[in-house]
This record gives sequence, C-alpha cells and structure tokens, in this order.
Amino acid sequence: MASTLTSTDFDFKGQKSLYHGKVRDVYDIDDKYLVMVATDRISAFDVILPKGIPFKGQVLNQIAAYFLDATSDIVPNWKIDVPDPMVTIGTKCEPLKIEMIVRGYLAGSAWRDYKAGNREICGVKLPEGMKENQKFETPILTPTTKADEGHDENISREEIIARGIVPEDVYEQVEKYALALFERGSEMAARQGLILVDTKYEFGLKDGKVILIDEIHTPDSSRYFYADGYQERFEKGEEQRQLSKEFVRQWLIANGFMGKEGQTVPEMTPEYCDEVSKRYIELYEHITGSKFVPADESNLNERLEKNISAALETL
Repeated sequence: MASTLTSTDFDFKGQKSLYHGKVRDVYDIDDKYLVMVATDRISAFDVILPKGIPFKGQVLNQIAAYFLDATSDIVPNWKIDVPDPMVTIGTKCEPLKIEMIVRGYLAGSAWRDYKAGNREICGVKLPEGMKENQKFETPILTPTTKADEGHDENISREEIIARGIVPEDVYEQVEKYALALFERGSEMAARQGLILVDTKYEFGLKDGKVILIDEIHTPDSSRYFYADGYQERFEKGEEQRQLSKEFVRQWLIANGFMGKEGQTVPEMTPEYCDEVSKRYIELYEHITGSKFVPADESNLNERLEKNISAALETL
C-alpha cells in the first residue's frame, strides 16, 4: 500500500495555532491566512477512521481547487494559492455556524429519514410516494448546524434566523450562492457523465462580505451518480453506481458500525484502503476530465514543509 499522511505538526513563521479537523490540519498564520493541509484521513458518521487512504488528500485538495476556480464568478472564495498537491493557502474568514446542504435527489441520510416515515427535513416538506434516489422537482436546502465537536444537527431556515445563528440578510445571500453553486456543479458533472446528487457548502464573512470557504464538490462533501444507467436502475429500484463516500458508509453499516457508542470500526485491510483510494482517483479523473498524476510520496512531511514555507514567504 502507498504511503499516507494522517497527521502534521509543523511550526511555520507567524503561526498562531494548529487545528486538527476530521480530515484537514489547519494552520492560522498571523490571523490573516489559513494553511489547509488535506491529509489522507477519512471520516464517516463523524468518526475519524483508523487508517489513511492513499492519495486521498491530494485528490480532495485538487478537486476543491478546480471547483473554487470554476465558480469564482458566482461567489468570491478564500483560495489564494495551492503550493502543494495536498495544500491550499487562503484568506482567514469568520466561519458561519451552519453548513448549507443542497439536495437534488432523495438519497443518503435524507432517504433514511424518509424511509423511517419523516416527511419534513429542515422545514422542507416532502411529498408522499417518493422513492430512493428520486430527483426533486427543484433542489432543496437542508442546512445543519456546524458543531465544533460531535454531530451536526439538521435545522430549518426559520430557526437559523430566529436563533440569530446567521442574520437574515446574510442567510438569504448564502442561500442564493448555495443554489447557484449547485447548479454550476451539476452542469459541470453532467458534461462528464455524472449526476451531482447532493453536496454541502460552507461560508464565512470577511469585512462583512460573504466568502465561500473550505472544499466544494469533492467526494467528501458530495455524492455523485453515473448518469449512464441512472433512469433504468431507478425504475428497477436498484442501487445506483456512485462515486462518493457513501460506499464507505454502507460498508461500515454492513459491518455493524454507525458511529454509535460501543460499536467498533471494522478492520480496514490494506486491500480495502487501496480500493477506496482507487474510487477517489476515479472520481478525480471523471469530474475534472484530467488524468490523475500521483505526487512524489517519498518524504511527505519534508515536501509539505518546504512548499508551504516557500509560499508563505511570498504573501
């Protein structure tokens, strides 16, 4: 199995703090910039799994950069530079305490809720008689709170505004941006023979202006189906061929793990990790239309420190 990067602990000039997220290590530089290292960690059900996935960080970082560049005409974003295949340096913003989840199809957790009898998600009423993976008439927004620890929770537009989590005018702007981004992402996916099923966006404020932050349209934040065969599989009630992290969730569920207390993560063999890696690379090549070029892994930490330090000198 190829090398993996599961943690970093650098000390850069001007560094104020280091935050280890579920997947990314985030360095605050002078309270002005963020250095975001996409590690090879993988999480599911809000749990970081014990093994890294080869090239996952590179795939995520390069897909995110690709889409940030392709959507900068819709909404300004935080990206300044990509000095390494696994790193993005950007502007530090004040994150909004919500995640904007846009759903074009009834899939994943929304389908699990619907199947359990729920007909309303985040204040959005759903019609009776829908089937798994059915397309909504128009995409729906199902926001969640952004938890510092533990699980994010579904929340309605009305509750977000009533509780003052996000001011109404800012929320309306974020809502418009999220739907426009989803439309662009769907168009780009369609050109590559894919369906963007659902995704999440995170936004922040910089000098009172709404900025798109974090990753977008990656397999960690999005679900993709292959367009070819979608309708036939849907009509037959068959599982869709998909490129997303849902296959990891399904593998965990099948092996008795859903992130609940007392449950144990099943063994992640080298063969399984390589299979997950191939899926991530496959999505990269599908969504970008470019061949994936693995970066040199001979000394990941040394490479990262050198490339990041050089980039910070130019800011």
